[in-house]
Amino acid sequence: MNREAALSQRQWYVIDARGKILGRMATEIAKVLRGKHKPSYTPNQDGGDFVVVVNAKEIKLTGAKLDQKVYYRHTEYPGGIRERTAAQMLEEKPEELVMLAVKGMLPKNRLSRKLVTKLKVYAGPEHPHEAQKPQPLAVQA
Repeated sequence: MNREAALSQRQWYVIDARGKILGRMATEIAKVLRGKHKPSYTPNQDGGDFVVVVNAKEIKLTGAKLDQKVYYRHTEYPGGIRERTAAQMLEEKPEELVMLAVKGMLPKNRLSRKLVTKLKVYAGPEHPHEAQKPQPLAVQA
């Protein structure tokens, strides 16, 4: 299959994250973004589909991860390391929590940086991608 045909066959999927476990949902999203669910999967090509995640603020984490899992970032200034727990991330930026989980499940290369741009995450139930007619994607709870 040539590249133009693969691009024209891209699907849009929507996932309702309400009550879903973060890690299990992120693995399914990573598979769809890479295109592993298609028979034409090629590891070095971007043959995946777009994924829209809604209700990211209502996602679940198992065990004591809400209080014990820590996310770090650096301000690029000396001594500028900042840390937030998963509970703080879920309250302040639930979109970033989902993005970081999916990004960590993709390979660390130039292709994955391109794949992450096909993931759209929204904290609430509304999203501006209705024109693409996204199909619901079944993910286990």
